[in-house]
Amino acid sequence: MAGGVTRESPVTVLPGVGKVRAACYERLGVRTLGDLLAHYPRAYENRGDLRLLTEARSDGKSAVVLTVASEPKCVRLRSHKSFLKFRAFDDSASCEIVYFNQDYLKNSFPVGSVFRFWGKVEPKGKNGFSMSAPVAEPWAPGVPLRNLCAVWRMTEGLTRKQLERDISAALALLAGDTEDPLPSGLRKARSLCTLSFAERNIHEPESAQALLIARRRLVYQEFFDFSLGISITRSKGRAHGAPVCSNGDISRLTDRLPYTLTGAQQRVVDEIRRDMASDVPMHRMLVGDVGCGKTVCAAAAILIAVQNGRQAALMAPTEILARQHFQELSALFGAIGISCALLIGATTAKEKREIKRALMAAEPEQRLDVVIGTHALLSEGVEFACPGLVVTDEQHRFGARQRAALSDKNAHAHLLAMSATPIPRSLALVLYGDMELSRIDEMPPGRQRVDTYVVDESYRARLNGFIGKQLAQGGQVYVVCPAVEEQETQPDEVELCDLNPDGSVRENREEKPPLKAAVAYAAGLAQLFPEYAVAFLHGRLKSREKEEIMRRFAGGEVGILVSTTVIEVGVNVPNACLMIVENAERFGLSQLHQLRGRVGRGSRKSYCILVTGGTGPVGERSRERLQVMRTTYDGYAIAEQDLAQRGPGDFLGMAGDGSVRQSGALTFRLANAAEDAGLMTEAAADAKAIAADDPGLEQHPLLRERVNGMFSIESGLLS
Repeated sequence: MAGGVTRESPVTVLPGVGKVRAACYERLGVRTLGDLLAHYPRAYENRGDLRLLTEARSDGKSAVVLTVASEPKCVRLRSHKSFLKFRAFDDSASCEIVYFNQDYLKNSFPVGSVFRFWGKVEPKGKNGFSMSAPVAEPWAPGVPLRNLCAVWRMTEGLTRKQLERDISAALALLAGDTEDPLPSGLRKARSLCTLSFAERNIHEPESAQALLIARRRLVYQEFFDFSLGISITRSKGRAHGAPVCSNGDISRLTDRLPYTLTGAQQRVVDEIRRDMASDVPMHRMLVGDVGCGKTVCAAAAILIAVQNGRQAALMAPTEILARQHFQELSALFGAIGISCALLIGATTAKEKREIKRALMAAEPEQRLDVVIGTHALLSEGVEFACPGLVVTDEQHRFGARQRAALSDKNAHAHLLAMSATPIPRSLALVLYGDMELSRIDEMPPGRQRVDTYVVDESYRARLNGFIGKQLAQGGQVYVVCPAVEEQETQPDEVELCDLNPDGSVRENREEKPPLKAAVAYAAGLAQLFPEYAVAFLHGRLKSREKEEIMRRFAGGEVGILVSTTVIEVGVNVPNACLMIVENAERFGLSQLHQLRGRVGRGSRKSYCILVTGGTGPVGERSRERLQVMRTTYDGYAIAEQDLAQRGPGDFLGMAGDGSVRQSGALTFRLANAAEDAGLMTEAAADAKAIAADDPGLEQHPLLRERVNGMFSIESGLLS
């Protein structure tokens, strides 16, 4: 490494990177050289696909090899701007090349020189073409040019050329860093390339084959690092000292229920009962389909804790979900003499003081048994006199720091985490490797099926009529659209999933129809149905505004809810009877299944309409996915199909920059293709073996550093 530069060195060690550009990188989550090299490309420009001018793409950029035919001329405009133009040709036609405000290029294109130009080829006149500000690379026999050129996620104030130059500089500075965190024996056994080869070829691929080899190593590393941290977390967190809750009788609860527990619910309760009877803290993940009855299992766990003299906390990700839990559980617990309080951001200062005092009361009869809330449970002064159980709902919505903070307030307490996303067992064992897994795979009797249909734009008038019919009958309607943003991947770019195993580009890549404009759609519905309130939920709203809209919808004040984000998982609106998903081909199976689960929760007959973009046929993969949704209602079967079709990424709720370290949640940067499932299993097995042999990673200092970087909360996992 040059001059003592390491992966932990700040990006300001790079030539030309000062405070301004460092601030731009900060917005991308990039602070160090290691962060910069982990800012992987989102796609690649396929500049190796050379075309004649007459064969250039009409829907994107093309690579053309042209000979300069005229001397570049600079034309100055009255606006103090200028443009440089010249003509170039190939065997099929001629083309006018134009660069704006780049007079310095005047001597860069001598007549007779040959360049590979990359850009949009536009028709001009009867037989000519033009290109505006194309990328130009000198073309000479025997001098290879890179065919796949990386496209990174950008931010304001940072240019692609700067990012490309900085990454090249970082690769050069760290070229001497030959130490690889993976043991050489493990690399050989799994046929993995070195980390330096992978980082170089993910950003500057020598070939498509080298790119796939690099990606395989980096995906394995992501899975391996995470699984290693999870394995060590589990071994460190299984110390004795948890409260022994030997009284597991829940008849006081079940006798008051208007139904009998299903066999699956009873099995889960038995597993919880066994765990809580031990002095080893329970670490159990409860997964199950929407409406399968996870909450009553959590209520049983809370009862077991309380009747053994302990306290319980239930944390939900949003206020509306916390209120929903409180409404359902407080009445049930109140009937059997268990005190329960709600602690959220909207709780008054006086009520907060009373709740905090009651949680720490010395006398059991004055002590608060159960508190249900949001992140407010993590606030200063919220302490527990006799902690016994922590329940987190929608586990994936909380980062590691948040979960750890609540656990710190409840030292050695039992932990029950819940998720409404059915997860294949193979994937769950990796995602939640530090937990025992409970699955509710049986729906309560009487739960009605939501009829599902797939239509295209030609059905729009009939669909609007169906919306009106449901509203007239007193029902409510969800409409979900993809995020209204310009598509990041352009038609001329290649994503990693578009590459064949041999490195060639798949010919049958699916075209992506235009996204439905959610803002205009909501306005159009408001005009179509003026007698009903239409609300619009989007990502730029503040959390409090989103929750207020959901509260109004749940209360029946809003007839149609249009959303550009996934509707809050777990929110119960029994009166909602129609779910419309626009551009349904853009969603994964698990997402579609979650959305469908928002309706059919009451007595009304419910429907889910999946609308594909455009009027033409969708791609083969999308058609298969939608067919699964139309014919399959078992959440676990759908999850298995999703894993086979899309890989594990769809289960991980990717957002932001995908950084595990920053968010504390499991969001991988590269793992998103179907073949990753096998690689994930291999990495998890290898990580568990190393953790068992060297739990402190004393023999693997580089791995120790990586795991601490990913999982550290304050002092580090391995301190």
